[in-house]
Amino acid sequence: MIGRALTNALLAAGHRVIIFTRNPAQFKATGNCSYAAWDLAKGTIDETAIRSGHAILHLAGAGVADKRWSDKRKKEIRDSRLKGGELLCKALATIPNEISVVVSSSAIGWYGPDPQLPNPKPFIETAPAYDDFLGSTCEAWEQSLIPLTDMDKRVVFLRTGIVLATEGGALAEFVKPVRFGIAAILSNGKQMISWIHIQDLVRMFLEAMENEQWQGAYNAVAPHPVSNKELVLELAKQIRGKAFIPIHVPGIFLKIGLGEMSIEVLKSTTVSCAKISNAGFQFAFPAIGPALAALLKNH
Repeated sequence: MIGRALTNALLAAGHRVIIFTRNPAQFKATGNCSYAAWDLAKGTIDETAIRSGHAILHLAGAGVADKRWSDKRKKEIRDSRLKGGELLCKALATIPNEISVVVSSSAIGWYGPDPQLPNPKPFIETAPAYDDFLGSTCEAWEQSLIPLTDMDKRVVFLRTGIVLATEGGALAEFVKPVRFGIAAILSNGKQMISWIHIQDLVRMFLEAMENEQWQGAYNAVAPHPVSNKELVLELAKQIRGKAFIPIHVPGIFLKIGLGEMSIEVLKSTTVSCAKISNAGFQFAFPAIGPALAALLKNH
């Protein structure tokens, strides 16, 4: 979802884009967009693509919320990120190239739950990784690319919050019950959601690629986090007006349905965007109301 939006923005800005995929033959090159092969299992990558590029935007990784977390799925989530980073490091160390910057996705899963509610103190980038599955995965994910700094490559990590977009992701799940007149508030609804509009996230990737002052980790979240209840009620108002019924979904139902992943759904994580704002980034969608209005306008 993010990759498609980012590709469109890069092409609109006049860049040539090469997309790494396991099956490039499945896709047809169009204009300035082409496809090249990489294979994490075999540790191979298209050398011609590496030689011809100037920047790498690394978004590869199995979807965290796509499937229930079995041990096998957790290994897939972790390995897809680590092996991607390791393959890029190996390629850039052994293939002559002019890559100057690597911008990688990361996630606010780096942080644990808010230590206190209400009015939690927002997490900042210097906070240590939390000692759970997502925290340790995010830490290993970022560490896999650190060797690039010894190759004089600029490396930027965007620790992304809940991405709001109409093409999929979390928003689509929130919308489903609202279409039937139900505002489904998860548990007590007090858990804080650090979110970002997809357009702002794409602009962050472009800025991170182009601005040589950016380096290290940045929280990719909007300035105004909201509670689950605030998000769901605002969404319901915009879609249904007053024609909806708020219903609290007990946490136990989520635990039964989602298993271990329910911890993340119910977790409150308040994250600061001060660092990226201080770096000069200006949000097009800092508040949830206008962000949802823009997303829902044509849907």
